[in-house]
Formats: sequence, structure tokens, C-alpha cells
Amino acid sequence: VQLQASGGGLVQAGGSLRLSCAASGRTFSSYAMGWFRQAPGKEREFVAAISWSGGSAYYADSVKGRFTISRDNAKNTVYLQMNSLKPEDTAVYYCAARVGLAVTTAVSEYDYWGQGTLVTVSS
Repeated sequence: VQLQASGGGLVQAGGSLRLSCAASGRTFSSYAMGWFRQAPGKEREFVAAISWSGGSAYYADSVKGRFTISRDNAKNTVYLQMNSLKPEDTAVYYCAARVGLAVTTAVSEYDYWGQGTLVTVSS
């Protein structure tokens, strides 16, 4: 599967952005999906993940209550709605797909990765 992330940009603190990740292939609904981010000089970290059906979602503590992950299997797309953005949210955001139904927060357990989209939050 190929993943194409979009929607990043420059936003002021307190603002909002919605990231999208479009997937190729006809088996999108069989993948758990995740969003991760990597700030300069830091390791890639988990942000949010969603089960194949969209029935279960998981968030990093740092974004809980501010970010929402969702998916539209008919459109082969997963979204990340980001509200109340903070300068510490600045990073390249990556979407990822995991073969199978189980959701995980571990970077190493995702099989496919998009190219990343840059989010910059100014103070």
C-alpha cells in the first residue's frame, strides 16, 4: 500500500489543522492506521492510532483532548484533526499502516509509511 500525507503548514499557537492520509489499494479497511511525528533532533513518536473499523482510537498523552483521529474506508483516507496547537507540536507528521486488525503504538510494528507532512506552530 502507498500512503500520501497532506495538510501540513504554518499555524499560530491555538490554531487548528487537519491532516489527511490517502492510501492506495483496495484493502485499506484491513489495516490499522497510525499517525506519528518527528521533531528535529528527536526520535519518531506515536501520536494517534485507529482500528480498521474506526471503532477504537488511541492517543499519546501529549495530544489527548486536542487531536482526533478518524478514517473513511470508502475514501481510503485517515485524518488527524489537530486543535489547540502548541509550538511543541511542531514536527514532520507521518501516517502509517499496519497489516492486521490490532492497533499498536509502536513505530516498529507499522509496515507502510507515508512521506510526511511538516507542521509548524508559531508562538
